[in-house]
Amino acid sequence: MNNYTDMLYYPHHDPNEKHKRMSIYQRSAQFAPFNALTGFYDEIDETGRITSEKIILEQDEQEKINNNLKDINNKKMKITYFIKDKYKSGGKYIKEEVIIKKIDNIEKVIILSDKRKIKLDDIIKIE
Repeated sequence: MNNYTDMLYYPHHDPNEKHKRMSIYQRSAQFAPFNALTGFYDEIDETGRITSEKIILEQDEQEKINNNLKDINNKKMKITYFIKDKYKSGGKYIKEEVIIKKIDNIEKVIILSDKRKIKLDDIIKIE
């Protein structure tokens, strides 16, 4: 024990001599959890998201839809159509009530009252 007696009388180190003390907020931030895999959980969610394949209508079903579209200007109708997914193959079907302004047979789209365009090939049902 006598070997360490010289250390007993050293002055205590004061950290304030060179560095300002951290606030409690700054000290707690050192131990806060962090996400080492940024974007990983977003990728997992994207992989698990399910898309539908586009249904290709037969000729007679397509003709029925075309016949229903003849006299529809400014009428409110329920249509079911396909929207292609931006990131994955496939997409989803949307059923909504819309007002159809006109049909553009050159571009093969219908133009809605809110100026959206829907391809005729993407429509699978009109009520």
